[in-house]
Amino acid sequence: MASLQDIKGRIRSIDSTKKITSAMNLVATSKLNKSKEAALKTRPFFNKILTTMQSIAQNAKGTGSPFLRANGSDVKAYITLTGDKGLCGGYNANICKLTMNAIESKAKTHLVVVGKKGVDQFKSRGFEVNKALLDISESPAYSDAKEIANYVIDKFKKGEIGEVYLAYTSFKSSIQQEPQMVKILPLDMKNIEEQISESEQPSDLLVYEPSPEAVLGYIIPRYVADVIYGGLVEASASENGARMTAMDSATENATEIMDKLSIQYNRARQAAITQELTEIVAGAEALK
Repeated sequence: MASLQDIKGRIRSIDSTKKITSAMNLVATSKLNKSKEAALKTRPFFNKILTTMQSIAQNAKGTGSPFLRANGSDVKAYITLTGDKGLCGGYNANICKLTMNAIESKAKTHLVVVGKKGVDQFKSRGFEVNKALLDISESPAYSDAKEIANYVIDKFKKGEIGEVYLAYTSFKSSIQQEPQMVKILPLDMKNIEEQISESEQPSDLLVYEPSPEAVLGYIIPRYVADVIYGGLVEASASENGARMTAMDSATENATEIMDKLSIQYNRARQAAITQELTEIVAGAEALK
């Protein structure tokens, strides 16, 4: 049985950890409110972009746009959005697992990873990270999304990659985050149509100047950047939500452990007192 000093030491240690997790919970909650607001503001704009893209692409079917057809390359690029910090439960592991399960061949894979945790996980499993962006996961900017978009579009145009996928964590609520993967190049019209509600279907009366093809060539790079930015914002909210939940659970677990240790300490202390009383009584009897 552990001594009273050992139990007191464990209680102090767990109490210190509890204070840290409680503080981190408050910080994550504050950050979640900001990132959640950003995610909710981004969604209407993103839905409008989807509607516009479908309308233009439908009018440009059968044209020679390089963004609407395969370029012959069998290399697949995966843009994976993870966090730069840990202590957020299975958030980073889940999104990396989603990407790894989709990869068919390491030799035919091109990885673009956002976040230190994702880079570490892929490298530890023998994957080559072709492009890494660090220290942007908590507060992503549109310029970050544009940098990634320009990179993959350039590779796609050169024929170095044939398909581009985005793996991110969709923010459902503060306690629910869902890893998702979407194909962004070449343009997946079926995926776009699935994301647009019937009330948002595009109009066939629109006229595009100078031509649907020219407009498509201009707007698709913007569309790719918008999709990536939307994923970054969703991932930021998801990471903070996951961290808030993890720290809340850690704080509750620390409280439960401290309660059990307090009971154990009181029992050990009572046993020590009883032992001392027994020895005193026994000594008094021996002096008679």
